[in-house]
Amino acid sequence: MIDKVLQKLEQTEPQAIDRLCDWLRIASISADPAYKGQCQEAAQWAADRLDEAGLTARVLPTGTKDEPGHPCVLAKTPNADSGTGPHVLFYGHYDVQPPDPLELWESGPFEPIVKKADAKVKADHIVSRGASDDKGQVAMFLEALRAWKDESGEAAGGLRVTVLLEGEEESGSENLEKFLKDYESELRGCDFCLISDTGMISRTRPAITYGVRGLAYTQIRLHGPDKDVHSGFWGGRMPNPLNELSKVLAQMWDENRHVTIDGFYDSVIEATDEERAAWKALNIDIPTMLGNIGLSPEADIGEAGFTSIEREWARPTAEINGMWGGYTGAGAKTVIPAYATAKVSFRLVADQDPADIVKKFFKWLEGRTPPGCRWELEDMHGGHPSSVDPTSKWLAKAREAMEKSTGMEVALIKTGGSIPVAGMLKDSLGLDTVFMGFGLDDDRVHSPNEKFELPCFRMGARSHAVLIDLLRSGGA
Repeated sequence: MIDKVLQKLEQTEPQAIDRLCDWLRIASISADPAYKGQCQEAAQWAADRLDEAGLTARVLPTGTKDEPGHPCVLAKTPNADSGTGPHVLFYGHYDVQPPDPLELWESGPFEPIVKKADAKVKADHIVSRGASDDKGQVAMFLEALRAWKDESGEAAGGLRVTVLLEGEEESGSENLEKFLKDYESELRGCDFCLISDTGMISRTRPAITYGVRGLAYTQIRLHGPDKDVHSGFWGGRMPNPLNELSKVLAQMWDENRHVTIDGFYDSVIEATDEERAAWKALNIDIPTMLGNIGLSPEADIGEAGFTSIEREWARPTAEINGMWGGYTGAGAKTVIPAYATAKVSFRLVADQDPADIVKKFFKWLEGRTPPGCRWELEDMHGGHPSSVDPTSKWLAKAREAMEKSTGMEVALIKTGGSIPVAGMLKDSLGLDTVFMGFGLDDDRVHSPNEKFELPCFRMGARSHAVLIDLLRSGGA
């Protein structure tokens, strides 16, 4: 049967790309309330495709009556709650990042185009916001489901599958935890979670991700005078919030680029010697990765004592994501601003707790309050780190599926990104998450001209189809 399913995927790939482009045209920007309608439309689009694949899909509200969020799509195969064999929960998200800055896009961010391979991109590829993160990767699974339904007559070939597609992943998953609690009874029977929102080492080296970092995101504002004031009258006589905020934040790292927040590393579980040796053996080309973002090899800097990959996969970080205040328009305006604002985030590793890190950061700031100033501190959102045992039987099945469908050796890696649902599912349901993703380092995720390469799409659809076959026939 699997040979027929794979043949079906090959024969219908043009139609699959057309379907993906239809989804990509929907500007489902979850962070901007102006796109609420488009988020609803994108959710319904996905539900319709799941229905076509033989699942029963619902578009369900999130949040509260007074403060509704973007909907989640929850779909199940007919045998999900009563059948035998393993029960897979597939998670993805249909929302996308804002496309700004628009002037840097070579084509409209929501006008997907399929481009031929060129000097910059070595394979045919789709360019659009969401092409790789995460509509393109979700679509791989949707197409695998469709092919199984077409060839077997059963949803997922008889495998027990639940699909959860979120609409707020790119804006903090604010309502996801409540949604998981509300629908816990429908999710508790799952055996593991499968997510396609990660990447490969290279076009010729697919990978299974067994760990993602957590996230703590804050906005801080340092208040000075009660209004903007004349820099000639007041400069040198009082604290300038921009100057003072810059000086405070500069103290977050010491000369070895270690984070100086008290207790920041207390809960960190160090990578094992075996892990570090395995990562080193991957021979990941760091200079090329830096070159892909316009940097020279000398830019390989970070926390002392760790390699570039170790810093991404096994170490926590502190980053200033944005900083502003005062006058930023054209020309000159000589003011000292009433306040200065920064967005500061932390990528976390096991067993760091985002709430604990935010508390420690705010205490650290309070201890460095400039004279005459006051802080306004906001914990915006966070998510726990998540790792799965590299010897997990579910991970082994995913790895086998990828190797059978690609004919390539599959590496085990971690990633520096964050996927909040993984930590939530572990905490609430005890579910491990296997990340079977097919993105590339140069897919320009969250940047203008985001792309997803067609060979990656093809590999992903085939791998998911083979994984369904392995689970339905061999189980665990």
